[in-house]
Parts: sequence; structure tokens; C-alpha cells
Amino acid sequence: MLKTLSNTLHTLTLGLLLSGLALPLQAASTQEQASTKLAGLLSGAQTLQGRFSQLTLDATGTQLQESAGTMELKRPGMFRWVTEPPLEQELVSDGKKVWLYDPDLMQVTIQTMDERMTHTPALLLSGDVAQISDSFRIEYSENGSVSDFFLTPTANDTLFDSLRLSFKDGQIHDMQLTDAVGQRTNILFMSIRMNEALDDGHFTFNIPDDVDVIEE
Repeated sequence: MLKTLSNTLHTLTLGLLLSGLALPLQAASTQEQASTKLAGLLSGAQTLQGRFSQLTLDATGTQLQESAGTMELKRPGMFRWVTEPPLEQELVSDGKKVWLYDPDLMQVTIQTMDERMTHTPALLLSGDVAQISDSFRIEYSENGSVSDFFLTPTANDTLFDSLRLSFKDGQIHDMQLTDAVGQRTNILFMSIRMNEALDDGHFTFNIPDDVDVIEE
């Protein structure tokens, strides 16, 4: 994927900090059990809407970037991520094309969707759940109402070295990606609504007038 697109997906983040005493976690599951459980949780949300809060940290824990915005997803492979000012960007996919709009640059970049989940992390929440076990080694653990899934890409040419998805009471709660140099990208999801109607046309981007269009 385009570097700017990859960075946008890679920096939609906020670390979730848990306080208090943690109960011992279950032993890691087998790949098959973990994959089945994760697929079941993801497929339960045919559409997903809400807000996200985000944070990017380097390998030493130093904050690099913080922002927030809204997200909407619909299976299969459609999503709209809107990052609010001062880091304003809009990322839209209809499952075939991806539009990246940068208002500061007055530029829209259009590219064919990369359907590899290891290159397009948003597809983990909106794509074909049957493909997850083909792309990742998966383990999970549970602590009360929280289920954590730990995904390691099976391919070498990926945007990240590891990814954690956390669900609370069966609903997506947060995501963390770690890359080869130890940079951590965290997303905390808030005000989540599942399975409300979303028209497919909502996931087509209407290009504003007077902007540069780059199509690859």
C-alpha cells in the first residue's frame, strides 16, 4: 500500500492502560481454538461504528503522535476512517478502491485495495474472517469479560511484527500494533455501535473540487 496510507492505518491509536490487580490469565489456546473464537467475535459485527482515540509511541515509550476521530466499517472490506484536526485525513474504501484525502495538501490519492490483512489492518475488522488463520498465527487469553488475541503474521513483508486485538463483553475494545523497530500503534474504540444499517454508497469518496488527484 502507499506509504501515506500505511502510516495512516498504522497510527490510528491509543494505548489502553488497565489499573488494579489482574487475575491470572488462561494458558494460551491452540491456533484452531483461537482462530475460531476470533472469527466468531468479528463476524458478529457486520457493521461497526464509533469513535477512536489514538497514540503512537516509539520503542522507548516516548509519545510521537496523538489524535482522534470516527470510524465506520461494513463487511466485506468497506471502511471510512476520519482523523480530526490538527492531523485531519479521511480514508475510505469500497472494498475495491481506497481513497486517501489530505485536506492540508489538497490532495486525494486513489489506489487499488490491498486485500492482505497484514498490509491493511482495517481489514481485520471489516474483511473476510475466514482468511485470518491463513495470514496469522493466533493465540488468545481471557480475563473475566476481556478476551485478548495475539496475532503474528506468517509472511515476512508486513507492516507490523505483532498485533493484539482486545474484546470486552464480546465487543471490540482496543488494538495495538508493534513494528520491527518497536514502535507501538494503539487504537482505543469508544461509543461502539454494531449492526446498524450502513448504505454501500457511504463508502465511496466524493472528490472535492480543486484538489490534486493521484491515481495508482
